[in-house]
Amino acid sequence: MTSSRTLHLAAELDPGAGDSPGPLASAAARTTAPAVAGTAARTVALARLAEAAALDFLTHDDSFTRPGLDALAVLARVAPETRSIGLVPTVTTTHTEPFHVQAAVATLDWVSRGRAGWRIAVSPTGAEARIFGRRPVPPTAELWQEAGEVAEVSRKLWDSWEDDAEIRDVVTGRFVDRRKLHHVNFQGATFSVRGPSIVPRPPQGNPVTVVDATRPAARDTAAHHADVALIRASSAEEAAALRAELRQGARAHGRDPGQLRVLLSATVDLDAYEGGPGALAELIAGWHGGGAIDGFHLVPAVPERDLERFTAGTVTRLRDRGLFRTVYEGATLRDHLGLARPVSQYATEARVTTGARA
Repeated sequence: MTSSRTLHLAAELDPGAGDSPGPLASAAARTTAPAVAGTAARTVALARLAEAAALDFLTHDDSFTRPGLDALAVLARVAPETRSIGLVPTVTTTHTEPFHVQAAVATLDWVSRGRAGWRIAVSPTGAEARIFGRRPVPPTAELWQEAGEVAEVSRKLWDSWEDDAEIRDVVTGRFVDRRKLHHVNFQGATFSVRGPSIVPRPPQGNPVTVVDATRPAARDTAAHHADVALIRASSAEEAAALRAELRQGARAHGRDPGQLRVLLSATVDLDAYEGGPGALAELIAGWHGGGAIDGFHLVPAVPERDLERFTAGTVTRLRDRGLFRTVYEGATLRDHLGLARPVSQYATEARVTTGARA
């Protein structure tokens, strides 16, 4: 069975990613301790391998208790070494300052020339809270509510510079048209932000927001704010039900559900998994063709081995069936995902106000 819908493929760079192994993981993948992150050269090599296969994007997991470099910093290093693939670091919204978080993500979008996203995460453990000593850990539901507010204020701050706010007039010494900068004046349950941002509007307008919607507590946040939702499921029927739930939730929040991509995220060991890359291609084609998922997010048990086998074996088979692109057809991550570039909400308001005064 084939589908006219675009198939989206992504992969995880960090071998220790994810809350738990997916249904396709081998027993070895379920019990082996995560490897420590490798060198920058290793990460760049993996990114180039994925880019050669025209994958939509790469994720890099992170948390305050994980060893290794900050995911945002790692992908900022990868950005100039790649040209087309999307780069999506995990960014924790608990214990961090929303203003600085959005500025860092916007900067990654500039460094990558419009290929950035961010995977929102929360910090639900006491160990993470003790690192900062600012507050005890709230209930998980409250953490995800806060994460949603961080996503909302980030969009407002990215929009707080209109696209043509920069003047860069050397003669007059004017860098920015202050009339095209806007205060966001956001008040959340645990923080407030006045704005505007200190970073010009990102190339994509808004970098792509990704939410792992595996846990029920995260699903409303995903439905409300995510451009891409990651799910885990043991059957096509379960995946289809989760996709329908998320799209219905998006509609309830006044969003176009057609602008939400739902990807199956699964830990895969292509050395021990029965049938290997070919069987994985059949699974992806079947689940996508049947409307259960919009794409697949590979979490490789061993990145150097499994990512190579995924791109050379699974992706090639999907291309042979006409299900996946051979080259990138756009320049930005939003292009890869078929997502519209949003118009600045403040530019729209300014035009309406100007028209009313006229």
